[in-house]
Amino acid sequence: MKILIINSEYPPLGGGAGNASANISWLLARMGHEALVLTSHFDAFPMDEIRKGVRIVRVRSLRRRIDRSNALEQTVFIFTAAIRLRSLVRQFKPDVTLAFFGLPSGAVAWLLKKMSDIPYVVSLRGGDVPGFRPYDFRLYHKMAAPILRVIWHGAALVVANSTGLRDLAAAFDSKLDIPIIPNGVDLEGFSAPARDWSSPRILSVGRVVYQKGFDLGVRALAGLKDLEWEWSIAGDGPQMSALQAMSQAAGLEDRIRFLGWQTTDQLKEQYAKANLFLYPSRHEGMPNAVLEAMAMGLPVVATRIAGSEELVIDGQTGALVRSEDVDALREGLRPFLLKAPKREQLGRASRKRVEESFSWTRVAEQYQSILKKAIK
Repeated sequence: MKILIINSEYPPLGGGAGNASANISWLLARMGHEALVLTSHFDAFPMDEIRKGVRIVRVRSLRRRIDRSNALEQTVFIFTAAIRLRSLVRQFKPDVTLAFFGLPSGAVAWLLKKMSDIPYVVSLRGGDVPGFRPYDFRLYHKMAAPILRVIWHGAALVVANSTGLRDLAAAFDSKLDIPIIPNGVDLEGFSAPARDWSSPRILSVGRVVYQKGFDLGVRALAGLKDLEWEWSIAGDGPQMSALQAMSQAAGLEDRIRFLGWQTTDQLKEQYAKANLFLYPSRHEGMPNAVLEAMAMGLPVVATRIAGSEELVIDGQTGALVRSEDVDALREGLRPFLLKAPKREQLGRASRKRVEESFSWTRVAEQYQSILKKAIK
């Protein structure tokens, strides 16, 4: 197959969805398919390059941040990608399109179908599903809802990356049958190192935004000052200053480290230094950070939300606690801070779980299957 993959994010640009599209495109190419990625240009990235057997074409989108984009930048991407499609389709002649996110990528795939009758599959990732993160996206989803319905119904298939996200999508549009293809993790790139389990070293990874719940972590750990621990947060975002001030007010400025945005290699170093992963997020599709932490052999304390509850097995690979419940989060953390053998035992179980169920190879095989169905 000749597969056109559209995503406004592609590593090192963006977050989990970019990571997913990269790994899936590389593996589809390894399976013998021709894969071409259409994505956003940023900084000094090449406009056209080949990486791991995949051609990557970038278009201007006015993107200003490496870790996130806004509505204007996504709208510009739709227009510039649509313009670039005319010559690209003549050269590449794709059999099928895989669009990550209903918007903006799904809009480009829909336009391509109208232009050239090329079928497309939409991979839902979270923010593109009405009802997800209502505190951030309520107005956006209200405005985008009619467009999203057109895009979803024009697709050969719409897939979600978790049961929770599928249920949210079904609540928005019950007419579609939406299968689940989870996220995966690079088991070779993220491998469990030999580590020191003696002193609790907590790590969290993610954008520093309300969604990720790092404020809940600060409040929970403020009640555990009598125990030994240190917490590193890898990520950047608009809530950084507020979170730093909150940490200082709680008297934790010497125990919480704000690492800022990290490259993949830097993240691997942080995973290797840590011996416990904390993920107090409020909403997720399926968090790549949790998968990476588990692949690196870390036990995970997370909130019981969609995505996380499909990865973490309470009492076996970590702990799941009620969302927005600081007391529950504190008590969920306590035994892991007190018992190094518990961290080590459940960390090993984490690695085994992702090996058995969440490799990118398995995920890519599922996408290969649905893309073939889309062509028929």
